[in-house]
Amino acid sequence: MPHQPAQAAAEAPTRHAREILRLAVPAFGALIAEPLFLLADSAIVGHLGVAQLAGVGLASAVLHTAVGLMVFLAYSTTPAVARAIGDGQLAKALAAGRDGVWLALLLGAVLAAAGFAAAEPLVTLMGAEGEVRTFAVDYLRWSMPGLVAMLLIFAGTGVLRGLQDTRTPLVVATAGFALNIALNLWLVYGLGWSVTGSAVGTSIAQWAMAAVYLVMVQRYAVRNGVSLLPDWHGIRTMTRIGSWLMLRTLSLRIAILATVLVVTAQGAVNLAAHQLAMTIFSFLAFALDALAIAAQALIGKELGASNPARARLLTRTMIRWGAGFGVITGLVLAAAAPWAGALFTSDPGVHSALTSALWVLAAGQPVAGYVFVLDGVLIGAGDAKYLALAGLVNLAVYVPLLLAVSGSGMSGTAGLMWLWAAFALGYMAARAVTLGVRARSDRWMVLGSP
Repeated sequence: MPHQPAQAAAEAPTRHAREILRLAVPAFGALIAEPLFLLADSAIVGHLGVAQLAGVGLASAVLHTAVGLMVFLAYSTTPAVARAIGDGQLAKALAAGRDGVWLALLLGAVLAAAGFAAAEPLVTLMGAEGEVRTFAVDYLRWSMPGLVAMLLIFAGTGVLRGLQDTRTPLVVATAGFALNIALNLWLVYGLGWSVTGSAVGTSIAQWAMAAVYLVMVQRYAVRNGVSLLPDWHGIRTMTRIGSWLMLRTLSLRIAILATVLVVTAQGAVNLAAHQLAMTIFSFLAFALDALAIAAQALIGKELGASNPARARLLTRTMIRWGAGFGVITGLVLAAAAPWAGALFTSDPGVHSALTSALWVLAAGQPVAGYVFVLDGVLIGAGDAKYLALAGLVNLAVYVPLLLAVSGSGMSGTAGLMWLWAAFALGYMAARAVTLGVRARSDRWMVLGSP
C-alpha cells in the first residue's frame, strides 16, 4: 500500500504519453492524406497540358481559400463535444456534434451556390485568360458540390475527435484518397472529361467520405436518443464561436498573403524559392498540427471533467513534445538545406535563395512547435475570442517587419533570408508571446460543460 502513490506518480507520464500518441499519430496520417487530394488532381491533370494544369491550379487557389476559412467547423465542434464527454454528458456531446453538422450543411449550400454563380468573375479577377480561364471556370464550378461535402467532413471529423477518436478519420481519409485517384483516372482519361472529370471525381470521393461521417453521427444520435433535427440555439452558439475562429484563421491567411506580396517584388527567383520554402514549412506543420489536434480533444475533455491540474499537466507535456520535435526537425532541416533545392529545380539562384530561407526556417522550428501546441490547447479550451484578438495583434506586429524588409530594397539571397526571418522568427515569436501569456494565466481554464 505505501508504494501505490509513488507507483501511480511514476505511471502518470507514461499514461499521458500514450493518450497523446493515441490521438496524435492517426491525426498526423489524416492531415497528410488531405493535401494528397490536390496533389493527385494536379498529377492527373498535368498530363493533359499546361493550360489544363494552370486552370486547375488557379481554381484550386480560390477553392482552398474558402475551405481554409471554414476549418473552424472542425475546431469549434471538437472542444464542444470533448467538454461534454469530459462532463459525462454523451447526449449533450452528440447534440453539439449534430449542430456542427447542420451548420456545415447550411454554410456549404450557401457557399456552393455562390461559388457556382461567381466562378467566372472570380477566375477573371485572378487574371486568367483564354484556355486557362475556361478550364479554371469548369474545374471551380464542378468542384462546388464537393465543397458542401468538405464542410460536412470538417464537422464530422470534429465530432469524432471530440469523442477521442482520430483513427476513423485516418481510415476515411485514406479510403477517400484511393477512391479519388480511381475516379479521376476513369473520368479524365477513360471518359475524356478533362478537368471537369477531375472536379467531378473529387466531389464524388468527398461525398463518399461525408456520407461515412453522417451515418456515424446519425447512429450515435439514435442510439443515445438524441434528435437529428437542428437546435437553432446550438447552431447560433456554434456560429458565434466559429466566427472568432474564422477571424483567427483569416489573420493567418493575411500574414501569408502579405509575405507573398513582398517576395513577389523581389523577383521571380526569390518567389520560386519562397514557394518551395513555404511548402516545406507547411509539410512540417502537419506533424505539429497532429499534436495540436490531440491538445484540442484532450484539453476539452479534461476541462469538461473539471480537472484543471490534469489539463495543466497535459499542456506541459505537449509543449515539451512540440518544442522538442521542433528542435529535431530544425536540425534535420538545417543539415538538408544545401541539398534540398536539387529535389525541386536545377536553377542555381533558386538553390542559393532556398538554402538561406531553410536555415532561417530551421532556427524557428522550436518556436513553431511551441506555438502550434498552445494554439491547439486554447482551441480545445474554447478560448476562441482571445485567439482571434491575439491574431490581430500578431498581424499588427508583423506588418511593420514586412514593411521594413520591403523598404530595404533588398533582393536575392539576403532579401529572402530577411523576409523569412520576419516570418519564421518575428511573426512566430509574436504568436508565441501572445499564446504563452494566455496559457500562463487561468482565464482560459473554464471548467465544466456550459
